[in-house]
Amino acid sequence: MDLCITIKGVSFLLQTGLGILGNLLVLLAYAHIACSDGRVQPVDKILCHLAFANLLLLLTRCVPQTMTVFGLKNLLNDSGCKAVIYAYRIARALSVCITSMLSVFQSIIIAPASSRWVGLKVRVSQLLFPSFAALWLINMAVCIAAPFFSIAPRNGTVPEFTLNLGFCHVDFRDSLSYIINGVAVSGRDFIFVGLMVCSSGYILLLLHRHGKQVRQIRSPDQHSSRNAAETRAAKTVVTLVTLYVVFFGIDNIIWIYMLTVAQVPPVIADMRVFFSSCYASLSPFLMITSNKKIKNKLSCAAANPEQMSLNTEDSTRI
Repeated sequence: MDLCITIKGVSFLLQTGLGILGNLLVLLAYAHIACSDGRVQPVDKILCHLAFANLLLLLTRCVPQTMTVFGLKNLLNDSGCKAVIYAYRIARALSVCITSMLSVFQSIIIAPASSRWVGLKVRVSQLLFPSFAALWLINMAVCIAAPFFSIAPRNGTVPEFTLNLGFCHVDFRDSLSYIINGVAVSGRDFIFVGLMVCSSGYILLLLHRHGKQVRQIRSPDQHSSRNAAETRAAKTVVTLVTLYVVFFGIDNIIWIYMLTVAQVPPVIADMRVFFSSCYASLSPFLMITSNKKIKNKLSCAAANPEQMSLNTEDSTRI
């Protein structure tokens, strides 16, 4: 096997394996928290939903990509390609939408009670499940065109304006469809990325102001406890946003290049898949290391499974 193919295959295999493992650990930890504690905090519901979306993304994109890199052919027929590409597009869209939702939710929660958001601050927890349902329905509708362009690979040369994913082809048939699809997907992503960046900046601004105020009105112990919780929440949310924005930037630089050529080389498509999937693979480990509830559950499971239910964290923040 060629050295480049081996390196590419091992890279995809590690990314896929670690990403699936990390997201499964997050989901299992939250399942145990829900069973043992009887209640899951709103921010944990968002993180759980994010882990599920990222797991779906890895299963529908990185798993078949890894199998293709190692030489497996004819993995899917036309119907299989349509289903997999559609599920992947939805999962990718949900990943950015839920990350944005997490950032907005956290900014509302820590906003001053006297702010104009006070009404939403009271109702925000009740809006979680309607928001989840709306995001699913909207993205299912937006991505509905994807199956119509998805086909199994054909023998011979790849037609113009076709994304060669290896295990499937996305054939846009003409330049207009190709460009419209690229602009629509990128435009949607830029809106949600802009929203998450703005809300993360607002979080940092509020924490900076709160830090100055609480030093004057709280006792040292109260200040330390409150400040530590707020700082931990801010660091996790802002780090998740930063992580997404970095890989989103790389992904879209490659995507813009792909829009300028009629026939995309497979190596370019592989690079885009790898970088666009890095967030899904790395974010669960950030959740595990920064969330005490998840960390304690997993630590207890590794050390003494019988004692897991005796070590529940009371924190309501990340």
